[in-house]
Amino acid sequence: MGPRFARLRERAALTYSLHDLRHFYASGLIAAGCDVVTVQRAMGHKDATTTLNTDSRLWPRAEDRTRKAVAKMLTESTAGGIRWHRL
Repeated sequence: MGPRFARLRERAALTYSLHDLRHFYASGLIAAGCDVVTVQRAMGHKDATTTLNTDSRLWPRAEDRTRKAVAKMLTESTAGGIRWHRL
């Protein structure tokens, strides 16, 4: 695939490599909410550690998920979507 892609890349004046396309593919899977094992298998990595070492920065951090969850809770509560219960 390498030499074929190199010829195509030259003819089409593309600036990205096959490696760049792999990262694009992985980042798309992650953005779509795929878990690390799904991405690992799709990328053909031997284990999830390889995937995490390569692409971990692309997964949302716990802080980001927490902020989104709180924002959603507040939005739903002000719109009447959440019923509060006494403990």
